[in-house]
Amino acid sequence: MGYPQHQSSAKAINARCAIITLSDTRTIHTDLGGKRIAELLTGDGHSVGEHRVIRDDAEGLHGVLMELLGLEEIDAILTTGGTGISSRDQAIGVIESVIETPLPGFGELFRMLSWAEIGSGAMLSRAIGGIAKEKAVFAMPGSTAAVELAMTKLILPELRHVLFEVTKGREKRT
Repeated sequence: MGYPQHQSSAKAINARCAIITLSDTRTIHTDLGGKRIAELLTGDGHSVGEHRVIRDDAEGLHGVLMELLGLEEIDAILTTGGTGISSRDQAIGVIESVIETPLPGFGELFRMLSWAEIGSGAMLSRAIGGIAKEKAVFAMPGSTAAVELAMTKLILPELRHVLFEVTKGREKRT
């Protein structure tokens, strides 16, 4: 089966998603990036079952990730924030520790697309994606512009296909 057929086979999948925003200053009410992720997901026919704002803390993120990865009703986890290079940016090490199958193309393509928008600053992003416990996991930078770019150009066009491939089309989702 070729790529167009794979994408076509995945069209019936509507992902049940969790959003995690890592921030020491934002709240659920001021989390514009997380809200934008939710808007884009629901606009594309997916649902958001969890939306949490947590401190940029490795232990706290690990606990939330393990909880969400254990929920059968969650198919994808999307994080925003914590992907930079400052000492406070904890997301990448934690997410890498739970990913079983990395999707290096996500980070590579995100940085390539970011280059067109922000130039050499794109190299400071450590955005990553992968699969953990048959769930898609994507870590995006904290800016709303970065979320918009990652969601519209990479995640939404492929989320159904990723989940189809991970589960090989099992009748797990509708």
